[in-house]
Amino acid sequence: MKKNIALVMGGFSGEHDISIASGRQVYEQLDHSRYNVYKIVVDRAGWYWECGDEHRPIDRGDFTVIDAGVTVHFDLAFIIVHGNPGENGVLQGYFDMLGIRYTTCGYYTSALTFHKGYCNPVVKNFGIVKVANSVLLYKEQWEVESGKWKDGIVPTDSPQSSLHLPVFVKPAAGGSSVATTKVKSPEALPAAIREAFTEDSAVLIEEAIVGREFDCGVFRNADGELLLFPITEIIPKGGHEFFDYAAKYEGFSSEVTPAEVDEHTAQHIQAVSAQLYERLGCKGIVRFDYILDSANNELYFLEVNTIPGQSAESIVPKQARAMGITPAQLYQMSIEAAMNK
Repeated sequence: MKKNIALVMGGFSGEHDISIASGRQVYEQLDHSRYNVYKIVVDRAGWYWECGDEHRPIDRGDFTVIDAGVTVHFDLAFIIVHGNPGENGVLQGYFDMLGIRYTTCGYYTSALTFHKGYCNPVVKNFGIVKVANSVLLYKEQWEVESGKWKDGIVPTDSPQSSLHLPVFVKPAAGGSSVATTKVKSPEALPAAIREAFTEDSAVLIEEAIVGREFDCGVFRNADGELLLFPITEIIPKGGHEFFDYAAKYEGFSSEVTPAEVDEHTAQHIQAVSAQLYERLGCKGIVRFDYILDSANNELYFLEVNTIPGQSAESIVPKQARAMGITPAQLYQMSIEAAMNK
């Protein structure tokens, strides 16, 4: 009997449209002779089944839909929601309560890794990769409009006193470089913090590391084998100094897969990624991002993406193709691994 798969996309963040693009790509690649695939869109205005031109309601009490008069219960949720509520553990907790399996990390790992301000100290404590110096700032501490501390006292670990410019200012919980700014002067810091607060209630201010950016996908298949994908180098272009939103999605970057690096460097990045996957308790398809410091050739952890993009031009599908795995095969493997949890 064909399994019922809920392909869950959308979400509540600035990554909503990217998630929709990823979801539609996955939908095209899934084997519809083996699965009944339902495109489920999560939106602040409501959740619905995208059935052709119709938007049919979801019963969120038990996550079912009515198809031709029959109540459809799902065997698996293929979660492709980037950002809130897919990457932060909220959907995972919901599906856990309903007893529905899913293709991603569990809610503990998702919640931790999605919040960079919480995840980075944990990764640093592992001692297997460096992490840039940073300060975590909460909206309750900061007068957003005036750009000043609410109590008038600058803490000893404030970005002004403890970090060296340039810095990156970003939402602590977010992705796709939405509301992320590279700040080179103290005068530009308040505006960058204000923008980051539009996406989240906490902001991470992190010292910039000058070097080459690399990404590595990791996946454990149904047989328990850990697949380490060929690494990708991200090279911003067209005046973009880092892999910002435009560089990611508007063609202002080159993505070289496999990266043109020596074998030792490539293997080191893969080995670190394998250790992080294990120690953070990851499941499903995950991507780790790094900067290789050009000054001393040391590797710095940037972030982990527990639901990386899956559009035709996304990094992980390119890495999979480079090792001879088609997107269709990758998504089939993802479902099989999740069903065997």
